[in-house]
Amino acid sequence: MDEAAERSARLRLIRTPSIGPIGYRRLLARFGSAAVAIEALPELARRGGGRAPAVPAPDTIEREQALIEKLGARHLLLGDPEYPPLLAELDDAPAVLTLRGDLALAARPTVAIVGARDASAAACRFARELARDLAAAGAGIVSGLARGIDGAAHLGALPATIGVVAGGIDVAYPPQHAALQERIAREGLLLAEMPPGTEPRARHFPYRNRIVTGLALGTLVVEAAPRSGSLISARLAGEQGREVMAVPGHPSDPRARGCNALIRDGATLVQGAADVLEQLRPLDPRALPPRATAWESVREPAVVYGDVERARVESLLGAAPVATDELVRQSALPAALVQDVLLELELAGRLERHPGGRVSRLT
Repeated sequence: MDEAAERSARLRLIRTPSIGPIGYRRLLARFGSAAVAIEALPELARRGGGRAPAVPAPDTIEREQALIEKLGARHLLLGDPEYPPLLAELDDAPAVLTLRGDLALAARPTVAIVGARDASAAACRFARELARDLAAAGAGIVSGLARGIDGAAHLGALPATIGVVAGGIDVAYPPQHAALQERIAREGLLLAEMPPGTEPRARHFPYRNRIVTGLALGTLVVEAAPRSGSLISARLAGEQGREVMAVPGHPSDPRARGCNALIRDGATLVQGAADVLEQLRPLDPRALPPRATAWESVREPAVVYGDVERARVESLLGAAPVATDELVRQSALPAALVQDVLLELELAGRLERHPGGRVSRLT
């Protein structure tokens, strides 16, 4: 199969309901190509105890490709030479991104700046000035285009900023950031994982956040209340092996308690751009060895197992999310076997994946 046909098949695969980034990678590793994986879906779903998901027809993908071309955007697939190497390191790296703007920005040493939507005026000013200083020093700034700290960081860093949206690349959210989103697309870089036309839903934001932190060497929280989304982003960054930094605030301000707690728990205290640069210089991604990006996937040896092994994995699943590594440990089965059982359950609509490599059973 030529590259154009394989790209189309990969888009069909990732746009198939119930197939997420981890399942997508597992299918390619197991079958070597998206076209072969699509043919195998009915049997895999049957083994998982359900019906095969409906794979989009080729003309559906053609319409999506025509739409993003009309929008001045393009697809970036995992495996493309330009795919950001830091993001590709994630187990749940997006299989496809839609982009507008200058992709070269993603090759810079990048800092994620996140914080409260209802941030104080002083915190917004600090985020804007810090982003400006970091951009002047050659860093890129990535954030999620939310109100408050996100928007301030984008404005300060322009044009050296990456905006990641939770919906489609053609959907402005929040609406008051429509002009900012368009400006980032024209002057910086705008990324979306969801297909064009997708309105953002609550479940989309954690997936957006793992892209924001995954693109960056470190994540800086400027202002955040306890149990806020910004603290979830900080936790994601830590799980991804990235630096976690925070700006301290006054103990009496509820919006500072999240940052102060992060610092208490080991995050780097930041008072200016010099503190951030000192942390990130040794981690410059340009020093990383080049990542293989060949389009020909290497097919893994087949894993043979039966009902006994499948039942052992299923018995360990419940409504509460559990780490995949814990399933491997408790089942005492090979990791590849556990991953294949989880894949079959996912395709059958009986498994939900959560950020941080965790899974739960759907009843």
